[in-house]
Amino acid sequence: MKVTIFGSGYVGLVTGACLAEVGNDVVCVDIDADKIERLNQGEVPIYEPGLDAIIKRNMAAGRLQFTTDVDLGVSHGLFQFIAVGTPPDEDGSADLQYVLAVARSIGERMQDYRVVVNKSTVPVGTADKVRGAVSAVLAQRGAVLEFDVVSNPEFLKEGAAIEDFMKPDRIVVGTDNPRTTELLRALYAPFNRSHDRMVCMDIRSAELTKYAANAMLATKISFMNELANLAERLGADIEKVRVGIGSDPRIGYHFIYPGCGYGGSCFPKDVKALERTARDAGYPAQLLQAVEAVNDRQKEKLFEKISAYFGGDLAGKTIAVWGLAFKPNTDDMREAPSRNLMEALWSGGAKVRAFDPVAGEEAHRIYGERADLALCDSPESALQGADALAVVTEWNVFRSPDFDEIMQALTRPAIFDGRNLYDPASVKAQGFDYFSIGR
Repeated sequence: MKVTIFGSGYVGLVTGACLAEVGNDVVCVDIDADKIERLNQGEVPIYEPGLDAIIKRNMAAGRLQFTTDVDLGVSHGLFQFIAVGTPPDEDGSADLQYVLAVARSIGERMQDYRVVVNKSTVPVGTADKVRGAVSAVLAQRGAVLEFDVVSNPEFLKEGAAIEDFMKPDRIVVGTDNPRTTELLRALYAPFNRSHDRMVCMDIRSAELTKYAANAMLATKISFMNELANLAERLGADIEKVRVGIGSDPRIGYHFIYPGCGYGGSCFPKDVKALERTARDAGYPAQLLQAVEAVNDRQKEKLFEKISAYFGGDLAGKTIAVWGLAFKPNTDDMREAPSRNLMEALWSGGAKVRAFDPVAGEEAHRIYGERADLALCDSPESALQGADALAVVTEWNVFRSPDFDEIMQALTRPAIFDGRNLYDPASVKAQGFDYFSIGR
């Protein structure tokens, strides 16, 4: 099948590459000429395990191409995927200007039937706006052309997106007629062979499903962080509590790990957008407000513990930070807890020596050259000259460190573990002052 993807960011690249991998003819369109040039030279602008190999393989096979030519994109694909960004407005709502700009571009250029597929995470009712935008342009052209709009939200985990796309838990498709349902079923047939993963529903329900999924997962995280803060005050161990409640199959172990807050491009933005959608519908979503508030507070916990340890005087101190990305296996630092920590440390007069396996370049892009930030090339080098260690991202490389080496490198034997990676009794027995979350 011929497929066009508008937007060559995280969702667009993964979607385009995986659809090409199973034999489709895919054109990815982006207005960022520099990004397209880099992609055509074989340089993938994001870190996602396995993505670069799939892109290079399918470019070589002629099934995947990247272009800034919108005319080519609209003429190419029966399926016109919209996978552009929906950044939050100042009021927390999703900014749809890029989605609607693509819809108008399709309406201006289409010459025959097209299926417009909303892949971007968008509020309920966006499909109606996309349909209206395409229809308005067609009317201006005096063109009578048929098209359909579909909601097909993505459920990709950064760091495991290829696996999620190739072997999905579910494929949610929101349509308003049987024809488009069957067209999407045919497109996704290669990913749907062992059993039917298609979950078909009306368009508005599909749009809400994406927000509901992310809000539910964010709620579990904030709930556990709330319990962790309580456990500290009660003298309980939240890790023991986690195992105790996770063994109940009604609760399960997924997303009940306490820590220093969630980040990334999805959870913070989507919780805000869903809360704003509820407000616009006249419903005060108090739980969503609390989820966001708890997370904002949790991101300050590591700094509060570090500041208290040093008596509120961080001037001249140096803190080693292990982990910059918001989660392992990605270089994404959007809304990352590391940013809250580093910026608070700098405000307090401290310096940072940081290491992340892949996000160092992204940190340099965000912060540039600073006298109070050293981006190091190994966990060990980040420790040199530091007064304490803060563990912010649970990369595997941090799980079993050489504690003797840490002790020798730090001027103070203090570890602030924002992901509860280490056993408190064992670390304290080695002479460390050890601070974790809820233990």
